[in-house]
Amino acid sequence: MKTKAVRLYGKYDLRMEEFELPPLKEDEILAHIVSNSICMSCHKAAEQGASHKRVPADVSENPIIIGHEFSGDIVEVGKKWQEQFSSGDKFSIQPALNYKGSLYAPGYSYKYMGGNASYIIIPNEVMECQCLLKYDGEGYFPASLSEPMSCIVGAFNASYHTTPGSYVHHIGIKKGGNMALLASAGPMGLGALDYAIHSENKPLLLVMIDIDEKRLQWAKSIFQPNEASKEGVKLVYINSLSITDLKAHLLEYTDGEGFD
Repeated sequence: MKTKAVRLYGKYDLRMEEFELPPLKEDEILAHIVSNSICMSCHKAAEQGASHKRVPADVSENPIIIGHEFSGDIVEVGKKWQEQFSSGDKFSIQPALNYKGSLYAPGYSYKYMGGNASYIIIPNEVMECQCLLKYDGEGYFPASLSEPMSCIVGAFNASYHTTPGSYVHHIGIKKGGNMALLASAGPMGLGALDYAIHSENKPLLLVMIDIDEKRLQWAKSIFQPNEASKEGVKLVYINSLSITDLKAHLLEYTDGEGFD
């Protein structure tokens, strides 16, 4: 089967090409890509080429397909995985394989697997790591965004607070606390804002800070303060570009207590 894909050959060397996929092995899965979202990590890979820790040293001879936030439909399933997956299944993917300690990942390291393609071959290790995820939602785009959202959720879960004199870690952001999102009116910041407002462990005060007024207005049109208040969150947008003492300005919102 022929596929069309954007392949990385080296630093700033991206090529849209059509080529033949090899015959499917018994432990592989053939898939059709419907949605692939763009991550700045893709730009980093294109910028660094073989110097990137996940890009193979021989990428100039064996180019990789770029893109790691993707979803689509399974087309054909090798014999090994036919009890778990079927043709027509929708899927998303977790690109952080960490297979046997290797840094190889979809969108960085594979000749026949990446999101910027029409058809791909998903290798055995993806299924071995349980990183091929069935998806039952209506659209494909939300599924391709599951990877960046998982990074946001992971960041929230990596936060913790302790009580003085105790070694107990309270995982997540402080419930009912004061939270600030810095330089946050971009895509990942919007995801963090959404999660903070609608998660169980939500703050009482949530301040979004950026220096781009256009981005702030866009964020405000999506997540309006009056809607956030219905979730019990006081949402404040601040353009810090012309604020000379941002620390003092922010402390005014917390009666001098600061942020959690």
